[in-house]
Amino acid sequence: MQIVERCDYHVGDVISSRYRVERLLGEGTFGIVYKVTDQKNGGENALKILKLWAIPIEERELLIKRFDREYETGLIKSDYLVHTRSKGETKGNPFIVMDFCPGGDLQNAVRKHAIDISIAAKEILHGLHDLHSNGKVHRDLKPENVLIGADGKAMLTDFGIAGDQNNRLTRMGIVGIPKQIFGTFAYMPPEQANPRRGNATVLPTTDIFSFGVMMYEMLVGVLPFGPLETERDLPAYVYNGKNGKWNREPITRINNCNGWLYLLERCLDPDFSSRIQSAAEAIKIVPESGLNHKYIPGISSSNDSWSHTAVNGILLRIMEGEEYGRVCKLNDMLNGIICRVITMGRKSDTWRNIIDLKEEESHFVSRKQCTLEWNNQKMVWIIRDGQWDLTDTVPSWKPSLNGTYLNSSEVDTQGAEITPGDIITVGDIKIRVEGY
Repeated sequence: MQIVERCDYHVGDVISSRYRVERLLGEGTFGIVYKVTDQKNGGENALKILKLWAIPIEERELLIKRFDREYETGLIKSDYLVHTRSKGETKGNPFIVMDFCPGGDLQNAVRKHAIDISIAAKEILHGLHDLHSNGKVHRDLKPENVLIGADGKAMLTDFGIAGDQNNRLTRMGIVGIPKQIFGTFAYMPPEQANPRRGNATVLPTTDIFSFGVMMYEMLVGVLPFGPLETERDLPAYVYNGKNGKWNREPITRINNCNGWLYLLERCLDPDFSSRIQSAAEAIKIVPESGLNHKYIPGISSSNDSWSHTAVNGILLRIMEGEEYGRVCKLNDMLNGIICRVITMGRKSDTWRNIIDLKEEESHFVSRKQCTLEWNNQKMVWIIRDGQWDLTDTVPSWKPSLNGTYLNSSEVDTQGAEITPGDIITVGDIKIRVEGY
C-alpha cells in the first residue's frame, strides 16, 4: 500500500525539488492550490495537490482517476481553458502544474470593475464550447472556477474532481451536505439536484443552466432563485429553480436589459430539453456591451487534430469515462459481422454487446443501451436508443433506462444519423464521433 503523508507547504518550500511555493491560492475538500515558481525556467504556475491524506482509503482510487482526467482535460487546445503543464507526486499525493492566472476569479474581477461582462460571457461560452466539443461537461461552473488571465481573458478551470464528485453527492439528497459542496447547489440545474429518468445523463445543457445563474449573479449581485445563506434556504431555492421562479426585475434596470432577459430566460429554463442546447447557440445572443470592442474569435477556437471527414469510415472515441481514449472503428467492425447492426451497452455477464462499455464507478448505462445501424442506401450510421431483446417470449424493443443522447438531444427508437464532430452521451460516458 502506498504511503501518503500530509502536505503543509509554506512560502519558500520547494515541491518535488522544482517548484518553489510563493503563496497559497486556495483550498477545498479534495485539493489545495499554491502559486509556485518553476526553478528550472523561472515561470509562474499554479500547483494543485490532491489531498489523498484527507480522503478515506477506499475512495482514493476513484479520485485519482478523476484527477488524471482533470489533467487530460487541461491538455485540450483552447484559448479559454486553463492549461495543465505537467504532473507529479509529492509525499504520495498526486499534483498537477497549471497556468497561473494573476487576475483572480470572475467574481473578484467584477467587483473591481476590471472586466466587461459581455465579453467575459462570450469567453466563458467559448470555453464551454471547447469542452463540449471534446466530450466534456464541466458540471461545476461557478464564479470561482472562472479565472482571469494576464491578458484579461476569462478562462475555465477545475473541470475534474469537483464536478464529478458533486454530481455523485447530489444523488444522495440535500440533507447534511458538506459545506464545500453546499455553495455549488446555487448553480446546479433542476435535473442534477433532483435526478429522474434521463436526468442521470449529464449533458451540455447542465453547464448552460449554471452559466445563466452565474451571469445573473454577476449582473445584479445576487442569486436568481432567492437567498442561499444556510441549508435552511436550500429547499426553497431548489424549488424556485425547478419551477422557473426567478426575480427578473433587477435585470430590467441594466443596459441592454431586453437582450439579457432573453438570454437568461433561455438559459434558466428548468426543462433541459427547452433550454439553449449549445454554447455556440448562446454566444450568438449574448448582448453587446458597447463598452469594449475587443476581438472575440469565431466559434472554432479549439485546434482539434481529429478529422471531421470520414474517408475510410466512422470511429467512436471515448472522451469521458473509465475507458478514456478507447477507439471503436465501426466500419472495420462490420467486416467480421454478417449483420449490419452493432449493439452497445454496459459490460455484463448476462448480456453480450458488440461494444461493451466498462462502467464500474457508476451505474447509469444500461446493458441494452443503444444500437448502431449501417444504412447501406444512404451510406450513413444511425444510432437508436435501446435494443431488440430476443430472450422474451415475444421479442420486443427495450429502451435504455436513462436515455441515449446525440449532442444535447435525446435519441428515440427511430434513430438519428451520426456524423464526425457529434457527441454521444450514455450515462456518465461521453463518446466523440470521428472520421478516419
